[in-house]
Amino acid sequence: MAKFDTHPTVQWWRQQAVVQSSVRPASLNAESLRSLCLEAGADDVGFVEIARPAVEDQRSEILAAFPSTKTLVSFVCRMNRENIRTPARSATNVEFHASYDHTNEVARRIAKTLEQVGIRAMVPGASFPMEMDQFPGKVWVVSHKPIAVAAGLGHMGIHRLVIHPKFGNFISLGTVLLDAEVTSYTYPIDYNPCLECKLCVAACPVGAIGADGHFNFSACYTHNYREFMSGFTDWVGTIADSKSARDYRQKVSDAESASMWQSLSFKANYKAAYCMAACPAGEDVIAPFLTDRKAFVQAVVKPLQDKPETIYVVPGSDAETYVARRFPHKTVKRVSSGIRPKSIQGFLFGLPLLFQREQAEGLNAVYHFTFTGAEARRATVIIRDKTVQVQTEHVGRANLLVTADSKTWLRFLAKEYNLLWALLQGKIRLSGSPKLLLAFGKCFPA
Repeated sequence: MAKFDTHPTVQWWRQQAVVQSSVRPASLNAESLRSLCLEAGADDVGFVEIARPAVEDQRSEILAAFPSTKTLVSFVCRMNRENIRTPARSATNVEFHASYDHTNEVARRIAKTLEQVGIRAMVPGASFPMEMDQFPGKVWVVSHKPIAVAAGLGHMGIHRLVIHPKFGNFISLGTVLLDAEVTSYTYPIDYNPCLECKLCVAACPVGAIGADGHFNFSACYTHNYREFMSGFTDWVGTIADSKSARDYRQKVSDAESASMWQSLSFKANYKAAYCMAACPAGEDVIAPFLTDRKAFVQAVVKPLQDKPETIYVVPGSDAETYVARRFPHKTVKRVSSGIRPKSIQGFLFGLPLLFQREQAEGLNAVYHFTFTGAEARRATVIIRDKTVQVQTEHVGRANLLVTADSKTWLRFLAKEYNLLWALLQGKIRLSGSPKLLLAFGKCFPA
């Protein structure tokens, strides 16, 4: 360090070191921090310590991104409700993206102000960009929803959106990571603002939300996020597989191509989010619903239900059956989910997300998987009473034992390797009825 001693910046810093150490507080006053966040543009805010059990499942990822994290500042920004409720999805997407940009700017203001008093702060981002090198695994740094719940900013409704007690679900969520503690933290509210009115169930075009609280991740992901991530990779695959422009146009309409261009040029567009549009919960939102429920349904829910539109579904999925039965006036387009796990861990993690419970009706079976080779591990998958459980190691007595080379299995899932050929080569071996493997595949169409 001696060679730096005469440098003006080094000399300045050493002169300021004592002053800087006295400026930084030992812990941040909670009320002052709250005022700072509201002045920065947040509409409500809460604080969660990094050691709280509610953060446990993502603590290691948060610390990997910002190792000195001690506090998570969770905040919400209100959205314009009518832009979300309209059947004109262009207006909805303008609101989504403008709201996310605003939320990110609020987070940046908070971080900038804190850094001026010696508090280091990191902004993970409210939406895109994300850690796409990890796709199709977890691509976000912070899961904002559980943090918001832990901070007392609302609870998850049956549609899996956070409902703020005052603003309803018309909010965007942000998080700022701090390297300082706060004098007091906030905790979950003691009731769920969700009314369980089931209007989100009625509005969802793919039946992703069950009246019993079940959520079909695959149905929602395939349609609403058609122009994000997996839907985009599936579209690229369609281009690559097309023999000519004419062949491509037989597979993809001009409107779909133009919509994809719009997403590439002006940020990806959501196809639905009708669950958010239909939700009447929250003190600022509930009045029209309680005043005249029938009129509310006619004004908000019915236009979404009646809208002619293309609905994207995986062939053989529960969503395909649902749309044909519930919304025959909407156009069903069969597409691939585009989800291809990169690892056996990813395959096992994705099973509950891709599970189609109606396709599993009547199936009661225990599957033992033994993976060898590059990623050796054992697992048990239990499908019973239209539910799925995934457990590590072999549990119970198996109806079907599948032994597979891990790389071969992943190639088989990606439709790059023929199952019959893998069986003949011994890279995949079955002990039990092959029909059970077919029944297994039916539960997880991709």
